[in-house]
Amino acid sequence: MNWVILIIAGLFETGFAFCLGKMKDTVGTEHWLWCAGFLISLTLSMVLLAKAVHTIPIGTAYPVWTGIGAVGTVVVGILVFKEPATFWRLFFIATLIASVVGLKMAH
Repeated sequence: MNWVILIIAGLFETGFAFCLGKMKDTVGTEHWLWCAGFLISLTLSMVLLAKAVHTIPIGTAYPVWTGIGAVGTVVVGILVFKEPATFWRLFFIATLIASVVGLKMAH
């Protein structure tokens, strides 16, 4: 169950990065709503990570959490913020995914 919690924590990490991206292009009330989304996502991500490390070693959980967040943020950047999807970007994201899967398998 803690692996599911860890995956959800990583998705909330992607969520807070997405909110940061939206905050930079907004003003007024909309800016503060994205700021609230950032704070909520950040808090949930950290709380869930803390819960997951009760049974998953921190040396495994933290890299998996950051890997999920990093991959998710790159995907959101490409799909939502129209960032470039170059060969090398996709190649290194694929190696990151392979590393995260490897850490899970080595646990």
